[in-house]
Amino acid sequence: MFSKERAASLLLGALLVTAGCGGNGTMPGSAGAGGASQLSLTQGGADSPADTTSILKKLTKDVVIGTTVDPKNGDTGPHSLAIVKNNFGLKKGQLVTCNFADSSGTAGNGTTVEVLDPTVGSKPRSFYTNAKIKGCDGSAVSGASNSVYACGLTSGTCSGISHAGKGLKTYGSPIAEPFADGDIYNPYAYAAEYIMVGDAKTGGVVSFAIGPYGNPKETQVISGFAVSGSGWGTLGPSGFQYDKGKDVMYIVDGNTNTVISVSHPGNLLVKNEIVVQPGGKTFKCIHKQDSCAKLVLAGSPLNGPVALTILPNGNLIAANTKDNKLVEFTPAGQVLATKVADSSDSPAIFGLAASGKSDSNTTLFYTDTNDNNLHQLQQ
Repeated sequence: MFSKERAASLLLGALLVTAGCGGNGTMPGSAGAGGASQLSLTQGGADSPADTTSILKKLTKDVVIGTTVDPKNGDTGPHSLAIVKNNFGLKKGQLVTCNFADSSGTAGNGTTVEVLDPTVGSKPRSFYTNAKIKGCDGSAVSGASNSVYACGLTSGTCSGISHAGKGLKTYGSPIAEPFADGDIYNPYAYAAEYIMVGDAKTGGVVSFAIGPYGNPKETQVISGFAVSGSGWGTLGPSGFQYDKGKDVMYIVDGNTNTVISVSHPGNLLVKNEIVVQPGGKTFKCIHKQDSCAKLVLAGSPLNGPVALTILPNGNLIAANTKDNKLVEFTPAGQVLATKVADSSDSPAIFGLAASGKSDSNTTLFYTDTNDNNLHQLQQ
């Protein structure tokens, strides 16, 4: 049964699609409530054969791409990582990260977004600086427009930034302490593009649409994640990685050491459509036919994970903050390999991004807050 609020959101979406013309071209299949084509997609990609090849075991060479220290104000502490997908202002393949700390290393005082080329010897470009993203810990890049959506744990807001580095819009309540964000972009005709924001105070996930379709209002669509800590020790819903082929979003929670999948995340339109139950392993889904959550992996070797990335073969790698270990696993939860990326005792790995088109050419980028560098693991 639909709530009045959800019915109103569905009507708004239908009116936007009806009014639209041109769009992204035509694709087979019909648009769902959030604008993402349903086609024959299934939660978790159950219709796809599992690839149990370990990529992490192949990544034996660690090279430094360049420093992430802001060249203007000296901000440090890279706390997120995203790869640019298109050539528009920013260049395809460039990497975008946020600085969580200031030049003295004080956590929560960083206010800058950096852009680096994916080659050894790259120099960071100061892309955006603003107190509205103080404690910057999220830097999602739009798959359609190359706009950047940076969030600040300390400022309590997220900012939309154009591909040219100009501030566009500030997003707030019900966002309280944004901890990470991700872009949900499915390139079907009239599909809505969403930014998902994890909150380290409320344990919720806030969604808002960018572009002409979908629900543009900041709405807490998921609730119930565990939260704890402060500064570098902050843990909460984060990771946000979207597999557009399966129409599935993955989220990690470092408190419960869990990874979950959310089917058809673009269909989440109203408050608390999914509620994570205590322990992080079970879920109450208000509209199961539109979107629901599923446990992917729980417990060891996960140990305070914050960052997550999807490999070209569909498998995932999470980065622990409590032992700086990378954990590779399948969407079905089969652990394939682990690897220590930083041998220090302090949290270091807060940003991951995989690149490549096949198992043979996959590489992995990661940020390290201990040396303030962007690294690449190569085969």
